[in-house]
Amino acid sequence: MYKSKEDRDIVISKGGGDGDGDGDVASSSGKTKILHPPIESHWHLPPQDKHRPSSSMSNLGLKTMIKFRDSFKKLGGSSSSISSNKSLKTVLGGVRDPKDENVVERFRELLFLEGQLPPQHNDYHTLLRFLRMRDFDFTKAKDAFLSYLKWREDYMVDAIPKEFKFEEYEAVKKCYPHGYHGVDRYGRPLYIERIGMVDLNKLLQVTNLERFVKYHVSEQEKTLNWRYPACSLAAKRHVASTTSILDVHGVGLANFSKPARYLFMEIQKIDSNYYPETLNRLFIVNAGSGFKMLWKAVKAFLDTRTLAKIQVLGYNYQSNLLDVVDQSNLPTFLGGGCTCSDYGGCLLSDKGPWNNPDITEMLQAISADNNGVNNYEENGNLDSDEGLLRNIKIKALEAEFREANKKIQALEAALEEAKIVLKELGQQVEELRSTPWEG
Repeated sequence: MYKSKEDRDIVISKGGGDGDGDGDVASSSGKTKILHPPIESHWHLPPQDKHRPSSSMSNLGLKTMIKFRDSFKKLGGSSSSISSNKSLKTVLGGVRDPKDENVVERFRELLFLEGQLPPQHNDYHTLLRFLRMRDFDFTKAKDAFLSYLKWREDYMVDAIPKEFKFEEYEAVKKCYPHGYHGVDRYGRPLYIERIGMVDLNKLLQVTNLERFVKYHVSEQEKTLNWRYPACSLAAKRHVASTTSILDVHGVGLANFSKPARYLFMEIQKIDSNYYPETLNRLFIVNAGSGFKMLWKAVKAFLDTRTLAKIQVLGYNYQSNLLDVVDQSNLPTFLGGGCTCSDYGGCLLSDKGPWNNPDITEMLQAISADNNGVNNYEENGNLDSDEGLLRNIKIKALEAEFREANKKIQALEAALEEAKIVLKELGQQVEELRSTPWEG
């Protein structure tokens, strides 16, 4: 079953579930697996009362954030601006685990020395994701990271937010209901898809698979660079993963056509290889007998770590969702209390902290001031090429100093031995001089 504690590994074993679905999945072999805890674990604060309305919690956090925003407006000097910016960045970045920080620093130096660490990707949390992805194996993590960099260059990912316009957005939403809708109880963004309502034929009439995949990448980039920071500010703690819900009512083998398989495989490859460790939990709900047959085929394409985060449920799933999502953030079609009637439905609203104007203003202020403080670490070190080079030089000098010190100690030991030998020779000379010579 799925058992987790924020400061421990997650122990997951294959079981029978709750009777409605397949339960929690660990691996095809059914063996117990030890997996990494949620990526936010090291920044975990005492949990809020899950029965307390999420709006109250959000308002409480928002009042604190507004004070930060107002302090921005009152600041005049650059030094004060940096100080206030650092306070917000502490909320965004959280307190790092010393062990992880040490490993990330060594991984960073390895990449830097080999000339494989572009400044724009010299990010602590990005490097940590790839290390966790490969169980902190430096060689495998480096290969995965370099593959990620090459993909970004070949796919021109950095240009997508500026150049890619998905004009068919609303038409796609009608035949493929999906979208972000609020947050879970921790503060992570909540993503929902209604797979059973997808009309693939209409989807291919309003867009093509290549454009849809590019749209998916644009949404992943927005989540990393905007939704997670906004959720972090709203929750007042580091948020770095997503809770997802897939409604598969009516889905069976017939839905897994060739275009559907292509779309699934392409998105799965991108998410697994280039956006690792961004999934917190995935709940598959309304799983009937037809989907269970399909699931046996689909899960063969998923790695063990991803499978361990998936819970397949039948039609009695509401209590499972309410354990992790407040009712106000669940749409009515999932047993919640939200309709987003002003937006034409929950999956069209993109409801969440990332659309709050006060939080948006703070993120824009931080972004504008990043040129001055983006490379400054809370511990006073420069998180940049210059800082890395300086640290490497210091460590090299320290190594040279230790080597020189060893040589000095060896010379001192040799000198002491020479003194002893000379002393013994002197004694022998004196003995020879004092002994009468007989001719």
